[in-house]
Amino acid sequence: MAEHAAPVTVVVPTYNERPNLTTLVERVLALGPRYRLLVVDDGSPDGTGDLADALAAAHPDHIAVIHRARKEGIGPAYRAGFQRALAEGAPLIAQMDADLSHDPVDLPRLVAAAEAADLAIGSRYAPGGATVGWSLWRRWLSAAGCRYARMVLGLDIADLTGGFKVWRRETLAALDLDSIAADGYGFQIETTTRAVWDGAHAVEVPICFHERVAGASKLSRRIVVEAALLVWRLRVSAARTRHRPN
Repeated sequence: MAEHAAPVTVVVPTYNERPNLTTLVERVLALGPRYRLLVVDDGSPDGTGDLADALAAAHPDHIAVIHRARKEGIGPAYRAGFQRALAEGAPLIAQMDADLSHDPVDLPRLVAAAEAADLAIGSRYAPGGATVGWSLWRRWLSAAGCRYARMVLGLDIADLTGGFKVWRRETLAALDLDSIAADGYGFQIETTTRAVWDGAHAVEVPICFHERVAGASKLSRRIVVEAALLVWRLRVSAARTRHRPN
């Protein structure tokens, strides 16, 4: 690690991700001592939380665990993790999926981008980005959702629903996290949108997104509908406040 490299807290929500968690932890910790994992488990019945505790006991300086009583969605889990990281003074805060769809090897590129910007987004749809292992329907649905959100919100960000990001502390702290009720895609859209409308400089870093190898996807029809309605709520809210989409 470079002498003055800022530490990075990587927030990882989990729900029934036991088959993936050890591999994820090994790959993140292999990036170097500046990386620390904060696992936020929503009471996984498959024992993910117990495994996270065991990994934290083996790496007490680099892994911490938040246990939540029940599954409440990825948005509330990220809020809990972000608030803990901010309270502990983390200068750079990353977020990524636990299912290995986000490759930890890409983290240093996002961290480097965030050190020169306010928010770095791992983008499937920026030039050079890709998705691997998805059906044609899933690729179309994701890409169409991003285009729809961009059009409604007037943002020049190709991957608004992406959940692989690195935040500078000041940017994340400026968001009113308690007021963000969205889950799933909606949480990703709302946090990025609010940050950019507040003047944050966001950059997209192309990544290759891989379909999960183990476990079940948490995507549901409710999450898709929530995101579709959210973008209009954000636009209407912007018209009533100082925020103005393009």
